[in-house]
Amino acid sequence: MRRRQFLLSSAGATLAGCAASPGRMPAAVHAAQAGAPALPAAPSSAEPYARLQGGVPHHLTPDQESQRKTDSPAPAGPPGQWAARAALPLPRSEMAWATATAGRMHVVGGYGEGAVNRAYHHIYDPAVDRWLQGAPLPRGANHVAVASDERFVYALGGFVEQNRLSDTHAYAYELATDRWREIAPLRRPRGAAAAVMLDSKLHLVGGASEPASERASVGWHEVYDPQADAWSQRKPLPGARDHVGCVAHAGLIHVVGGRFNTFEYNTDLHHVYLPARDTWELRAPLPTARSGHGLVVLRGRFYAMGGEGGILAGGVPRQATVFGQMESYDPATDGWQRHAPMTTPRHAVGAAAIGDRIYVAGGGAVLGGAVQSAVHEAFTPG
Repeated sequence: MRRRQFLLSSAGATLAGCAASPGRMPAAVHAAQAGAPALPAAPSSAEPYARLQGGVPHHLTPDQESQRKTDSPAPAGPPGQWAARAALPLPRSEMAWATATAGRMHVVGGYGEGAVNRAYHHIYDPAVDRWLQGAPLPRGANHVAVASDERFVYALGGFVEQNRLSDTHAYAYELATDRWREIAPLRRPRGAAAAVMLDSKLHLVGGASEPASERASVGWHEVYDPQADAWSQRKPLPGARDHVGCVAHAGLIHVVGGRFNTFEYNTDLHHVYLPARDTWELRAPLPTARSGHGLVVLRGRFYAMGGEGGILAGGVPRQATVFGQMESYDPATDGWQRHAPMTTPRHAVGAAAIGDRIYVAGGGAVLGGAVQSAVHEAFTPG
């Protein structure tokens, strides 16, 4: 099928934000979504951690565990509760955060099994607490931006080397056929960008681009129209950055936290995009400045979890931090609260809200990409 024909066939789809509306489809329907093919099971990993070097199982050292930080300066909110869920099929990180649609979470690309350019596509079904194997990306990459609507998962850009050397590839995965197709490529190469659906359009914000030796953050803001299979430009993000948290809510796009070029320069900036005016405004900052964190919408609040920060000097971590804070934002009051921290702090996680829970899978267990995890935990708000 040609790319143009494929996109026109999606014209009737109803689109949702990057955090899919929870609870839209009952569990009994999951296996028969619009005649979707049955997907093979992907058994959980018996090993919680693996080293990138060699892809071998790893046990965290006391020094590595000491990188964890969970203190938050935000006022206390209802603590909520974390619980273990089925581990990922293998330890992985630096994928693309995650996206949820039709009651399932999709985790795409990333590091794993000793390589940084994996084409993994694991799908979690919370109704039965198990992982499925989706069709792999047409090419492997890390830090691929993902978003979804009710019929498609979109995968945009990414790095093909370790956190650098970005490309312009763009794909759409059709749930009904378990197949990826090319869509119009990005105008400029970038990885670690934020993707979000708003009003039937796909917004791609921020990220990092070329040359690979610099891997500098960008503030680019471009919009993809699935019906036209074409990109257009919008006002760029103030304060170019990557590894941000991003959600769509009430007709606006929020970009929270992130980094200027590297995790040495994390920021607490919180910008909101107003599409009617094509402009950005500031909102209350993230209480804990961090990058590589998850951000999802649940019960009208934005929940931010995980992340990393510190310095790598000659490959040796200094002031290394892996954040476990769970902080939430109320857009009605422009205020933040803190909640029970992650049981297992991680960064570069796959995070999505489905039903009344937030699922946080995989991620880096130490500063940088040296150690991947298969850990999967779910948070239920208080």
